[in-house]
Amino acid sequence: MYVFASNDPPNSHLLSFLPTDPPKSQLAIGLTTSLPPTPESLTENHNFLSILQSVIGIHAHQDPDVQSQAQAMASSGGSNLGSGGVFFPQQRQRRREREGPGYGGGGGTGGDGAGGASSQGGMGGAGRGGYIHVYDNRHPPDFGRIPDPEDIFGSLEVDGAGNFVDQHGNYQTSGTYRICTRDGILGLSPFLRQRLIERLRQEEQKLG
Repeated sequence: MYVFASNDPPNSHLLSFLPTDPPKSQLAIGLTTSLPPTPESLTENHNFLSILQSVIGIHAHQDPDVQSQAQAMASSGGSNLGSGGVFFPQQRQRRREREGPGYGGGGGTGGDGAGGASSQGGMGGAGRGGYIHVYDNRHPPDFGRIPDPEDIFGSLEVDGAGNFVDQHGNYQTSGTYRICTRDGILGLSPFLRQRLIERLRQEEQKLG
């Protein structure tokens, strides 16, 4: 991560994954008035957050860490998910969807997979499939526990054999993720970090 001095406002800094100087503010992680950044000092760049979620939606199912969670769900019948992932059965998810928007745990997601899983905890049974979380590595949850809502990027749908539904997992954003928390700033797996940097470089070329 690169830090660049900024005068707007005075004594602030732009944070970026790209080394380009001067940086493209449209692609910066955000603007902070203190170093290291804190939740109070950092103003998130919503354009960056959109790019981040797009990259995760496209590539998360290819991440070895996420694939391990999916296989662990299948082998354990959904009771535990390896490196802290959480599973809950599709039947429960479908019922919650029928209840409509407005239930808790989704941070305004209105019942998407990540919000439902956040509020439900680890549940499941062999062969039923369900959802696993894709989450920030700055604060990994204890084995089999639910990540904090502010650490959850979104969720992927997995079948009972541990395969991603529709090959990509039907990624759903959580609506609760925060770039910076008390535990630190954005922490991606090596795989997703590389995919994000590649995408940012492409966007930078478009900007000229």
